[in-house]
Amino acid sequence: MERVELDPPDLFKHPAFKRVVTVQGDMKLVFIAGQTPSDDNYDPVEPGNYKAQYIQVMNQLDKALKASGATWDDVVYRRMFVLDVDQFLEIFYDQDLPQYGDGRPPSTLIGVTRLSKPEFLVEIDLMAVVEPTS
Repeated sequence: MERVELDPPDLFKHPAFKRVVTVQGDMKLVFIAGQTPSDDNYDPVEPGNYKAQYIQVMNQLDKALKASGATWDDVVYRRMFVLDVDQFLEIFYDQDLPQYGDGRPPSTLIGVTRLSKPEFLVEIDLMAVVEPTS
């Protein structure tokens, strides 16, 4: 499997994501459903706290990646849904946040009016590509 990450020179090199990732060859695709800042009973954690909810979501994504045989370095696409883009961006670039891989997969950030529970502030889904297992 060959993976190529590109930041085309004619496009702004965004600090939060790469512009393009191509993958070809024998591979396994991993699609991880949107993870919300919920506990084991699907109750919201830390209502009103973007940082705590983001960390909860990322920890859940970490578990999902590991369960699928993938790592953060295998992520080729990330989609983030947030209730307030400005509030989210205040914490997203915080250097004190835990780091997951290089943190720059191609990404889309979407401001929404509501997630599956009104207390949820953020939801993130991922796509990863790994070598196939036998």
